[in-house]
Amino acid sequence: MLNLISLIVGVVTVPVMLVALIPLLGWLNYLVIPMAIVGLVLGVLSDSNTGRNLNIVVLVIGAIRLSLGGFIF
Repeated sequence: MLNLISLIVGVVTVPVMLVALIPLLGWLNYLVIPMAIVGLVLGVLSDSNTGRNLNIVVLVIGAIRLSLGGFIF
């Protein structure tokens, strides 16, 4: 059950992350990263790895994009 919730959080977070890749919308990563962390925690608590892996990918891409923008954009 926790894996399903983690997947849902990840699937909701992916479109927001894709929008945050657009220049001048990088501030959305401040929303993406906490959402991905919540999904990651739920994925770690579950038996399956799918939700955890999805949220790890989203978290890494969001963190890289935020650091490339100088933590501003």
